[in-house]
Amino acid sequence: MALIKYYGHSFFEIVLRGFDDEEKTILIDPWAENPLSPIKTASFQGRRVNYIIVTHDHGDHLGNAIDIAKLTNAPIVGVYEIALYAEEHGARGIGGNIGGPLSISDLEIVLTPATHSSKQGVPVGVVVKGRDVVVYHAGDTGLFSEMSLIHELYNPDIALLPIGGHFTMGVREAVKAVELLKPRIVIPMHYNTFPLIQADPVLFKKLVEEKTSSRVIVLNPGEIFKYP
Repeated sequence: MALIKYYGHSFFEIVLRGFDDEEKTILIDPWAENPLSPIKTASFQGRRVNYIIVTHDHGDHLGNAIDIAKLTNAPIVGVYEIALYAEEHGARGIGGNIGGPLSISDLEIVLTPATHSSKQGVPVGVVVKGRDVVVYHAGDTGLFSEMSLIHELYNPDIALLPIGGHFTMGVREAVKAVELLKPRIVIPMHYNTFPLIQADPVLFKKLVEEKTSSRVIVLNPGEIFKYP
């Protein structure tokens, strides 16, 4: 079983079983101070976190990763430049690049392409595979046809997709992404945090479930989805 906890914008906490049969906690794009988040950075003091994954260095994604890494001693996982930046600011880093799985023994973590921008290295999405579930977090991205290869290679059970437009896919493009990725579950993200990225998750759910066999779970910040 996996737990997907949504904290607003693109910040998720994922709890799943690793290949060593131990429970793992992963944070992705931890902007804990985002205006929708029900938790704040300080709440991670003393908590067990195994990995912090950052898809790119924009402030709404790198967010509070450095501070949380210092509070938890969890390494920041990302492209080489993100990991180097983390180490330069007093945190631990695991740097890789787009390609095959990173050399991590208890989980399979793969950095995937994303069509976006970043000062430090390149923007990425990420596939996280544990013993029982595969989760794909798209990061900030536009639609790209190679999402079909993410399905073919990794077959994600759960896809976390931006729908807010302006900086990323909007609803129409994200529906097409679902058609390419073919996940069992889709959770929308990166919308309604501020006026430029207003979107209707209910419309997204309706269109996805009309056109595909995927199920959309709309989470309010602070809500948890259990899979399966």
